Amino acid sequence: MRYELYYWPTIQGRGEYVRLALEDAGADYADVARRGSGESKMMAMMDAAKGTPPFAPPFLKAGKLVIGQTANILLYLGPRHGLAPKAEAQRLWVHQLQLTIADFVVEIHDTHHPLGPTLYYEDQRPAAKKRTSEFWSERVPKFLGYFERLIDGSSGPHLNGRRICYADLSLFQIVEGLRYAFPNNMKRFERNVPRVIELRDRVAARPNVKAYLASERRIPFNEDGIFRHYKALDA
Repeated sequence: MRYELYYWPTIQGRGEYVRLALEDAGADYADVARRGSGESKMMAMMDAAKGTPPFAPPFLKAGKLVIGQTANILLYLGPRHGLAPKAEAQRLWVHQLQLTIADFVVEIHDTHHPLGPTLYYEDQRPAAKKRTSEFWSERVPKFLGYFERLIDGSSGPHLNGRRICYADLSLFQIVEGLRYAFPNNMKRFERNVPRVIELRDRVAARPNVKAYLASERRIPFNEDGIFRHYKALDA
């Protein structure tokens, strides 16, 4: 089956977590909004009054199914492509990890837009500076420290043991994004989470991921996405 992924065509954003899973699995998919009138088609699907229209991208069309929300899409894809355990309890555990990552993504976004996404960064710089300081002193150690402990206590090199899962791919994206948005802070912090960094390197070396990262399909980080580099916030 050929999947259709719908997401904004110029940013990695939340769609990138789905792309990484599809790419690692070698799945056949179309990144619809990056082709022709695909973005208009995406908007029309969200504006639909019937069926189960998604609230916002990303969403995935799989046959007759239209699945919205990043963690929900990965919950669907994971067991179908060897990126989630077969046992229900472990599948739910991986889903739980993905939801925790989703919480972290919100906090990352709010470093540069703490007062709201409709305001320009320039209109909230003092609040962003304060939020970023708390983010690095409290929130990054809490989230990445949690994942560090999980890998340390795992029966293998991944979050869920010997076999990779989609949450590992998403944690890779978190590290890459933080390195882009906060290169100075992240360089200092990485020594505290060596197992997270080892996992990042392990994911980057996977053949399909490595090929994807080197391809034009991988949209570069930019200042319109979740991970944004503002020099004033990266002390």
